[in-house]
Amino acid sequence: MIWTILLLVQGMLLLFVLVSKRSRSEKEPPLDKGVIPWLGHALEFGRDAAKFLNRMKVKHGDIFTVRVAGRYVTVLLDPSSYDAVIEDSVSLDFTRYAQVLMDRIFSLRIPHHNPAVEKALTKQHFEGGSLSCLSSTMHRHLQSLLLQAQRPCHNQTDWNTDGLFSFCYSLLFRAGYLTLFGGELNNNRTDPTNVYEEYRKFDNLLTKMARTTLKPEEKRTAQSVRGRLWELLAPAGLGEGSGSSPWLRDYRHLLQEEGVDEETQRRALLLQLWATQGNVGPAAFWLLGFLLTNPEAMRAVRREFSSISEQDSAQCPLLDRLQHTPVFDSALEETLRLSAAPFITREVVQEKTLQMANGHKYQLRRGDRVCLFPFISPQMDPEIHQEPQRFKYERFLNQDGSVKNDFFKGGRRLKYYTMPWGAGTNGCVGKRFAISSIRQFVYLVLSHLELELCDSEAQMPEVNTSRFGFGMLQPEGDLAIRYKPRHSH
Repeated sequence: MIWTILLLVQGMLLLFVLVSKRSRSEKEPPLDKGVIPWLGHALEFGRDAAKFLNRMKVKHGDIFTVRVAGRYVTVLLDPSSYDAVIEDSVSLDFTRYAQVLMDRIFSLRIPHHNPAVEKALTKQHFEGGSLSCLSSTMHRHLQSLLLQAQRPCHNQTDWNTDGLFSFCYSLLFRAGYLTLFGGELNNNRTDPTNVYEEYRKFDNLLTKMARTTLKPEEKRTAQSVRGRLWELLAPAGLGEGSGSSPWLRDYRHLLQEEGVDEETQRRALLLQLWATQGNVGPAAFWLLGFLLTNPEAMRAVRREFSSISEQDSAQCPLLDRLQHTPVFDSALEETLRLSAAPFITREVVQEKTLQMANGHKYQLRRGDRVCLFPFISPQMDPEIHQEPQRFKYERFLNQDGSVKNDFFKGGRRLKYYTMPWGAGTNGCVGKRFAISSIRQFVYLVLSHLELELCDSEAQMPEVNTSRFGFGMLQPEGDLAIRYKPRHSH
């Protein structure tokens, strides 16, 4: 037995030596393998990616390669050079790493799926007249849910208390679920509140599922919650009678045409639930939180919304008017700059020479990954955005109130000065619907509710650093609020 153990230990040591053997050639980016064999920087990367990558940036510059759990990841942090990655679909592949995450998080594999066809279908339903219909339905559900939220108040002087994150996430998730997946409120086969409660359990484990760091009990919880969500979503999109949106019915029909079995379809629906509902609620939380803790910004947004209300007429529908809200739009863009933190990841499928904007060239190895992290640069780069840690609601406005879109780094005007929605062919197709939903939600909340902090001196909570790389950040803790119906309503 002792000889078997010794042989295993020797084999593992040999593997570590072989894995750690990689060295940098002079044409490659700086290489930082970390001190732990195989694991490299995985623990620090997963704990707080922004802190870790900022440290690497100070040490190595705008491009470097790090070892993370046996893989080598080249991180590029120069926004002027991002197009060299975003626009290359030959040497760099988006789908391979996406499939890895789909398998880990959603236990989903679709062998013959065509992402291009799915994207075209989604684009068809989230633009033009179809988008207007979705936004109108979303508005109706938000109104109904907000009315329900006010009912615990016995009269106009009573206050409800809640956490702002819980308030925003719950309302926007349920309204979005009813708009895209469900039917009519209180007349639906699946109660959106039940779906939300199960989804939040799933969401709390999402980053650990992605990194395969679940503890045994967490793994059992994740499997159980996934199973319940698959069951709850099973009827969604099955014909006109399901009450689902045309987009979801067409999506399910596409899966059926591709020969996807019933169980896999349910798993795919959970992926779509996360993709459509996982970021809007957190974004609204950060926006309302910043407004509540910055009275000048709140006054400016309220003033703009008030002028819209005064123009109300049957000839000027609410949704159309709300397309012209420059102060709100700037506040939202500033919020996303501070809180949207996705990774843009590509697999290197053939050796590539990456040319930086400054003329330097670096060789990328086949089998490595390339990662952009716009949260660090451009979004939190002090050369691009002065005092980047501060919320400045007017940051994206010129002095005359027009949209500001000229930002510079190293004397060069930037194409990418904030990137909450990704970029290129893999940018977020549902961007306009998400913005419309957040705008409507904030408008309705501020128009129909008296909303304030329970503690007028409260500050925004810290972010959950484990969420870096997975879309919108989420807070550690919450922000206590109270609300009641406005007298005018």
